[in-house]
Amino acid sequence: MEWEAELMHLFVSEGHNFAGRHGKGALDYTVEDRDTVKCVAGKGIRGDRYFDHKEDYKGQITFFDQDVYEAVKERFELPELKASAFRRNIVVRGAPLNELIGCTFSLQGLEFEGVEEAKPCYWMNDACAEGVEDFLRGKGGLRVRVKVGGELIRGPGVVAVLP
Repeated sequence: MEWEAELMHLFVSEGHNFAGRHGKGALDYTVEDRDTVKCVAGKGIRGDRYFDHKEDYKGQITFFDQDVYEAVKERFELPELKASAFRRNIVVRGAPLNELIGCTFSLQGLEFEGVEEAKPCYWMNDACAEGVEDFLRGKGGLRVRVKVGGELIRGPGVVAVLP
């Protein structure tokens, strides 16, 4: 199976705004939207906060659906909401992310393993609006491992499930 897709945003942040911050409030690390990112097998995106986080980490990179982002903006009347608010690395249009859970897939010559949904947490209500955490359940994105690295480039690509 394969799908025509488009990589809309490639986000990298060197620090954690929410992880480990329960009861302390969010931090304000910058999220950079790049034209290209370097993915390293077994480690993630070079320069990102989860790069080489721990061995075999299931969230080396996270994907998020552009259509879900737009649905949040519409449903919660947030026309100025930035895609970076969701703290996912790759915002893509055209790929059924939940169908990639448990699959190895290719994109722009790289290979990834879809591990699990990137489940939303209560911080989504702070980052976006009250109720967004519940709205995103079942469509919070995809946590992946990098199997074969290389460079991802903003723009078109084909997501193909591999045998």
